[in-house]
Amino acid sequence: MDFLWVLSLLGSILLTGFLLLAAWAVHYHLSHTEIPPGISEPFQLRCLHCLLIMAFGLAYILKKTHLCTDHRLLRFFMDGIPPLKNPHLSIKDLSFDGIPVRLYQPKGSCDGGWRGIIFFHGGIGLYGSVDAYERMCRAIAQESNSLLVSVGYRLAPEHPYPAQFKDCLTAATYFVKNVGKYGVNPDLIIISGDSSGGTIAASVCQHLVTTPDLPKVRAQVLIYPYLQAVDFNLPSYQRNSHVPLFYQEQVVEFGLQYLQENITTVKEVLEGFHIPQELKLKYRKWLGPENLPEEFKWEGYRCSQPGSSARTYEELKMIFETMLSPLLAEDAVIQQLPETYILTCQYDVFMDDGLLYKKRLEDNGVAVTWYQLEDGFHGVLYFLNNWLFSFSGSQKGLHSIANFIKSL
Repeated sequence: MDFLWVLSLLGSILLTGFLLLAAWAVHYHLSHTEIPPGISEPFQLRCLHCLLIMAFGLAYILKKTHLCTDHRLLRFFMDGIPPLKNPHLSIKDLSFDGIPVRLYQPKGSCDGGWRGIIFFHGGIGLYGSVDAYERMCRAIAQESNSLLVSVGYRLAPEHPYPAQFKDCLTAATYFVKNVGKYGVNPDLIIISGDSSGGTIAASVCQHLVTTPDLPKVRAQVLIYPYLQAVDFNLPSYQRNSHVPLFYQEQVVEFGLQYLQENITTVKEVLEGFHIPQELKLKYRKWLGPENLPEEFKWEGYRCSQPGSSARTYEELKMIFETMLSPLLAEDAVIQQLPETYILTCQYDVFMDDGLLYKKRLEDNGVAVTWYQLEDGFHGVLYFLNNWLFSFSGSQKGLHSIANFIKSL
């Protein structure tokens, strides 16, 4: 009897805690979040965002009580429930020069060899895994009828920056040198990634094309990529500052966590005080909002206030390296890049990064295929074939990506 009473009490406490956490998440969402009218399935996005807030809240509580680190819990949630076996794909876990990878190959044969995609997942270098991106990678491999390799690079803070870039570069270098082992056509190698994985993909591609004696990369596929750390006040940052799943302020906060830097500098970075005036002027030729297409020049745009902090710049100057800001690469590097596909979302803080990189590539003679998800938000393709949340933009983005890859 006493045991049942204790069990009932514990159940009541847990239920009360869950309800309080849910109420807090809904309140936070409603008071901090903007859902633009152009987003498809707005109710689903609201529910998804509330669950995400609950996950972060629970992670914070467990961290403070020393029961679990917040990163491990959130990684567990991202991995989710494994999908069922896919009868159309052969899936293997392998190692490329010591880096764990997962290979997805359509069943059957391919005359002339497969198109070979190496994919780097997003997650700000803190989250994500090959398991978390299982559905998305399966969908791309199957829809494009291509062999895809998903790279399980190490995560921060356990493995500080630039371990993530180094792992991806190691895996990519091994892949381009050994594509014949996997039945891949050496003339059809594609570098790809989403979000911060798109950052890595762009940086790895720049490195590969400037490294002698490596097979030529045929294309790069960048899915709503983050590409520069100079200006976090571009029009898309301001217009989508409170649109989920990634707020303007969270971009800087998570970025500083990834680099294991002081997050008290978030406000300074948002105001542009992390970069000296002379560098602002140097990069303006590439990053100024006047470089955006006319339809994306926003009347409500407010320029950052002039000013800089030498201390903050010294602490954060690594963020201007091309490993973290590939949009800042010199023209001599950009000119060597392969044909590029860029997907951007209308309701994403990173939209202007993609548009500005598109212009830089085209100005340097690189062919670009650009697709704009008019109802998309950051991370929408992560929910491909998700059993709980489904967004029309996920399928539209997948079809566009697959059509580009099949056209190569």
